[in-house]
This record gives sequence, C-alpha cells and structure tokens, in this order.
Amino acid sequence: MVRIVAFLAGLVFVMALVVAILMPRQPAVENAAHHFHVEPAKFAFASDGPFGRFDRQQLQRGFQVYKEVCSACHSLRHVAFRDLEDLGFTKPEVKAIASQWAIEVPSVNPETGEAATRKAIPSDMFPSPYANEVAARAANNNALPPDLSLMTKAREGHADYVHSLLTGYRTPPADLPKESRPGPGLYYNPVYANLNIAMPPPLVAEGQVSFADGTKPTVEQMSQDVAAFLIWTAEPKLENRKRTGVAVVLFLLLATTLAYLAYQNIWADKKHGKRTSLT
Repeated sequence: MVRIVAFLAGLVFVMALVVAILMPRQPAVENAAHHFHVEPAKFAFASDGPFGRFDRQQLQRGFQVYKEVCSACHSLRHVAFRDLEDLGFTKPEVKAIASQWAIEVPSVNPETGEAATRKAIPSDMFPSPYANEVAARAANNNALPPDLSLMTKAREGHADYVHSLLTGYRTPPADLPKESRPGPGLYYNPVYANLNIAMPPPLVAEGQVSFADGTKPTVEQMSQDVAAFLIWTAEPKLENRKRTGVAVVLFLLLATTLAYLAYQNIWADKKHGKRTSLT
C-alpha cells in the first residue's frame, strides 16, 4: 500500500512538472523602469584584478570628496579615523583630521554623567551626521541616507554603480510616462533601479572640491575618486588578501611540482621492475 501511495505521489509530481514546462508563459510586462533603466558603465579602477593595488593619491582625493560633500548626509560607521593612515596620511595628519571633523563624537560628561559630545580622536569611528534614524529621515524628505562603509559591496555593480550613479543625473526624457516622472523631492537618475532617487545630485560642478595634488576636479574625476575611496572602505585589507592569494597559488604550484617529482623518483624504478618481471 505504501508503495502504491508513493508511486501515485511521484506520478502526480511528474505530471505537474510536465504541465508547468509545457504551459505557455505570459510575456513579461515591461514597465518604464525596465525600459529607461541604464546599467552602470564599466570603469577600470587601479585595485581591479588579482594584482591590482590601491592608488593612494586617488584614495586621498576620494576621502576629500567624501569629507567635503558626502559626509553631510552619509556615515562611515565601520571606518575609524586611524584607518586613514593606510591612505598615506601621517599620524599627526590623522589626529588633526579627527579633531577638526565637523561632527563631534557622542560622549558622557565625567563630572555629571550626562550625555555630551567631544572632539573626535584617531581611535573613534567616523560619527554619523544625524543623531538617529528619525532625525536623518526628517532632514531628507523621509529618505534614509545609507551608510557608505560597505556600499561598493552592497550594491550590484559595486564601484561602477557608485561612479555611474553620481554622474547619472539627467533631465527626464520627454517620452517618460507620467507615473514614472520624479515627484516632489525626487530626482531622475536612470542608473537608479526605479529611476527616481531622493538624493540630490551631490557633484554638480567642476571645482566643487580643490585637490591638493593639482588634479583637475571635474565631476567625472571626483566621482571616480570617491568610488575608489569606497572600494577601500569596504575592503581595506584588499591588497593583503591579494598578496596572500598569490603566495598561496605559488606555494601550491611548487608543492605540486615537488610531489610529482617525488612520485617519479620513488615509483619509476618499481614500475619499470614490474614490467620487466612480467616479460
């Protein structure tokens, strides 16, 4: 009886599978977001590839863009000020950057025990520009600015997405359906999934940031630099990981070669002797 029930259950499952395969499928309805959406453009960053390395000057420029433009809304809660030493900043420079940061760090008054704020020190994480999520939404038309620490890992397209999004703001095309046009407080950006984004264009003009190394601060250059900086914030040990990977591959190749030579040295005579005895 059990076998009959199991056979019938299997037969029903197979029939359902066959019906699902053979049934005609309804064509997907293409909405405006699919039609007007633009995939992030590919861009070659210095850290790409198995042998890629960070361009320290570019990272410093990217940090400057974050500091002067992005930090007004976006936090870097997984990055400490002292981590900036990896970008080529000296300890005194890092200390000065922390103490001069526009947002002070939450603290406690040691005399009264009440909540207070203080100047940041190198061991502190980058402070959020808002006290909490409610304050962040209230200042941004109920949109919550995401933390940027892991942004290039969290978004499909990674750094290419960040770079393309920052340079992707456009005037809505004339044939864009009315229901897909940006409403109050929204901006048209075809790189964004639903075309309309609450973040105003952060990089609007050449010279918005003055780079210390003399690089021309075009919108394209600033977007590339801050995207490279966010690659670093998402994976600051990327270079160490790549070096370790190369060393491991070389070790495995060497070990494989030595194992093969040892095999030949140990078993070659035995195989030859075995063949001789058979003849």
